[in-house]
Amino acid sequence: MFRINEIVEEWRTRLYDISWFMRNLNEFIARKANKEDNCTGKFWEGRFKSQALLDDSAILSCMMYVDLNPIRAKMASTLLDSDFTSIQERLKQYQSFKKQGNSQKNKPNKKLEFTVLQQPKLLLEFGCTVDKNIIPFTLFDYLELADFSSRLIVPNKRGSVLKATPKILTVLNIEVDSWFNTIQHFRRHYANFAGSKSSLMKCAHSHNHSWYKGSA
Repeated sequence: MFRINEIVEEWRTRLYDISWFMRNLNEFIARKANKEDNCTGKFWEGRFKSQALLDDSAILSCMMYVDLNPIRAKMASTLLDSDFTSIQERLKQYQSFKKQGNSQKNKPNKKLEFTVLQQPKLLLEFGCTVDKNIIPFTLFDYLELADFSSRLIVPNKRGSVLKATPKILTVLNIEVDSWFNTIQHFRRHYANFAGSKSSLMKCAHSHNHSWYKGSA
């Protein structure tokens, strides 16, 4: 019984330790990648970084920062060309949805078999709801913001930057200049916590700190 308690305590400690989890994950990926490429050495460029997302604005900016990685690194020129991103999967699903709808509309006396926009099953759904398991933005709003943001990063991209501020930024009261700076430098803009100024200050005070990086 004593040994069982020791094992339980050990695993409980590990589950709370992000470093332990990432060390095991990185080692597994590095060994597999090195075997495929017949080489040795580290797989990742640097150490992992853990940042707590405190509110909807933090979730939104973090998602956009990751989705725009290929465009920011000049590995892709459009969102649809951004391989290995969730935005690409969502756009492909959306295109498939539109084709399905058009094909059904062309069939006489054919009733549409769907009424809700389908989303990739492996990705968390968008939707304005109180459900904690759904991202609190609509897919259309996110796609609009992604297109707007990609044009900010690549100003000479075909087509002009949207004149109207995307709906999500207006709802969350985020200025365009602040948004652009965040999606360009998200990792450096924040430290261990990310979010709006009010969320960062509230979190800092709860931890007996005056402020956290990003609240200025």
